[in-house]
Amino acid sequence: MKINALRKMIQDVGEKFFMPGKPLAKLYPLYDAADTFFFTPDRRTEGTVHVRDCVDFKRMMMFVIYAMIPCLLMGLYNVGLQANRLIDAGATAPSDWHGAILNALADLIPVYDSGSIIGCFVYGLVYWLPVYVVTMVVGLAWEILFAGIYKHEVNEGFFVTGFLFPLICPATIPLWQVALAISFGVVIGKEIFGGTGRNFLNPALVARAFLFFAYAGQISGDKVWTAVDGVSKATPLSCATGGAEALATAGYTLRDCFVGVIPGAVGETSTLACLIGMAFLLIVGIASWRVMASMFVGGMGLAALLTLCGPDAVAARPALALGPGWHFVMGGFAFGMVFMATDPVTSAATKLGQYVYGALVGALISVVRVFHPAYPEGVMLVILFGNCVAPLIDYCVVQRNVRRRAKRLETGRTEGGVSHE
Repeated sequence: MKINALRKMIQDVGEKFFMPGKPLAKLYPLYDAADTFFFTPDRRTEGTVHVRDCVDFKRMMMFVIYAMIPCLLMGLYNVGLQANRLIDAGATAPSDWHGAILNALADLIPVYDSGSIIGCFVYGLVYWLPVYVVTMVVGLAWEILFAGIYKHEVNEGFFVTGFLFPLICPATIPLWQVALAISFGVVIGKEIFGGTGRNFLNPALVARAFLFFAYAGQISGDKVWTAVDGVSKATPLSCATGGAEALATAGYTLRDCFVGVIPGAVGETSTLACLIGMAFLLIVGIASWRVMASMFVGGMGLAALLTLCGPDAVAARPALALGPGWHFVMGGFAFGMVFMATDPVTSAATKLGQYVYGALVGALISVVRVFHPAYPEGVMLVILFGNCVAPLIDYCVVQRNVRRRAKRLETGRTEGGVSHE
């Protein structure tokens, strides 16, 4: 009864204020977004060319968000863990407004205790939650504005972008940079092409790329990965250019990188959490296993081949000898493989094209990491490059299929005794 009453209340508000001819008719996309957030839309696709099942677009987007929750939970805990380890070693606790909030909570929750799971989690939440709120408020404002301009609904696709973007940023990113970046990602990466479904680049990655190029000194330094004052701590990727010996000297192990107790972007550090999300997406049938499998094979296969380089090459570039294990657990490879390269709008659509697209992205990530010492990650820009060439890959696959089909038809007519001239 309470659900029915809420449904009726929302409908009454819509009919009174937001329908055509009413005072707030121009804000109908905002009303529609609120309505579809709480309830499944009652609109149905008309026509006979659509495949129908119980999973609509709204549910599909929510499945992706559910799959990212393990990465979020592990990321929040890790932000607090990394900070508290440094504080235990003598570093200064944050003195900005984050520190004021943490100090206010310290009487209730052991936020400065590296041995407390709840304390570390709350520490990370204090940093991540404002980033998420700013992302959603600013991003939804742009979505609503363009929904009014283009006369379409506010699409649920932004909820994935709004959840994804804060996970691929450092916890200490300034909120004004968050607002600028998500504005660039939504407007330039999606809306100018017509909105969700018409963009050829992943909006969250476009926003992250904007930060990287516009504020490179603030987004890629060691200090951005630790939520404490004035302490630098290199990530595994920044040590990887020196090879396995440099990683061991810095105290990093394969196990720590796999679990995710290392410095890095909030949601990208834990390969284990990414694999849990991957299993969920594969079970519900949302993400493309072809893209994931081919990206893994392409990236790890090339990484394995690079270890066969001679000792002179390894001496010049120690990262050549790292091998596939390190490449898989470092940085954002697993996160990009599961949540970004598989974006159905910006990746290849044909089955063969998905294999080619995934293998290309995976292999190029290993190449960039090994041969580009100034940029040891590679995942973000390589996936954006893959987004750019995905339409070309699909075009080539379709044309190949057309030629094969035409050849079969021609052969059939000839064997049947019918002239094709």
